[in-house]
Amino acid sequence: MNWMLVVAGAAVGAPLRHLTDRALRARFGHGFPWGTFTVNVVGSFALGLLAGVASAHAFLLLGTGLCGALTTYSTFSYETHVLYGNGAKGYAVLNVAGSLAAGLGAVWLGVRAAGL
Repeated sequence: MNWMLVVAGAAVGAPLRHLTDRALRARFGHGFPWGTFTVNVVGSFALGLLAGVASAHAFLLLGTGLCGALTTYSTFSYETHVLYGNGAKGYAVLNVAGSLAAGLGAVWLGVRAAGL
């Protein structure tokens, strides 16, 4: 039963990540990975919020499944590597520092919003 909750959440999170990335690339271009940055920050906030208010089953569905498939450390790492390799070293550093600061800030806000 638990694995089905994770799969159901992931079935929503992964396409949502893809669609967000496509929409933001269409709007802002390929210079900076805004799609990955956005889903990672939103997912961090959602996970912080869920940590304080979700039941175990809801956390499996929304935290592990949806947020796990929505956010992506591997794509963040790869996109940072590509930025650096293409000579956009400033964007690579901005991606790392901005993602870390925004992600930690978002999870902190989510936890605070949950009343923890």
